[in-house]
Amino acid sequence: MFLSIILPTLNEADNLRRLLPYLQSNTEGYAVEILVADAMSTDDTAAVTLQEGAHLLRCQQRNRAAQMNTGAREARGDVLYFVHADTVPPPSFAADIAAEMAAGTVMGCYRYRFDSPSRLLRINAYFTRFQHLWCQGGDKTFFIRRDVFRAMGGYDERFVVMEEYDFLRKATKKYPLRILPKDVIVSARKYDHNSWLRVQLANAGAFLLFRLGVEPHRIKRFYYACLRHPKAADEATPPAVL
Repeated sequence: MFLSIILPTLNEADNLRRLLPYLQSNTEGYAVEILVADAMSTDDTAAVTLQEGAHLLRCQQRNRAAQMNTGAREARGDVLYFVHADTVPPPSFAADIAAEMAAGTVMGCYRYRFDSPSRLLRINAYFTRFQHLWCQGGDKTFFIRRDVFRAMGGYDERFVVMEEYDFLRKATKKYPLRILPKDVIVSARKYDHNSWLRVQLANAGAFLLFRLGVEPHRIKRFYYACLRHPKAADEATPPAVL
């Protein structure tokens, strides 16, 4: 297995200083490349990427679907692993994915838990073990065979929000989604500036609009209007709805 780890970023220098060395230290002995698809960040994202020895891909669009597609096009690996910069996969992720590929798995992800002691967020995280579409989201991290991803046409770049849900909605009609029984650690930073209820309403509303076929730019405007902190504008995909 040759694993291509793809990170879509926008002003994530602080997270990359922690995440890139972590990814590298936990992939020793595996054929791996790390590609940072950056949407013209104004902080030190580019500099940190290069300092840590990852591949920097400069993307003109602030569109996570387009950024991840750029990474997938440039990837040399036979397996793609999409990771958000504010998440930390389990230390065994490379071994886990290699074992899944050897067993014939086509695509998969992890469960997650938040870097917070909040009981309410523990409830959210509990539901990420289930297969329902509303229990998915990019924070779970996502791996897939490159040939399958390309045959599916990659992410639909019209989806400036909910792109991962759109992709999984199509892909799971053909292939089962394997949810590994280990946890990714996800940042709770969105909840630092918004109440738990406010974020749940934003997530549930965005998902409902998605299922109703509302145009993605309208979903994005709704989602950002619900949240108080401007950092939310950098987080293009709502997490699992519950």
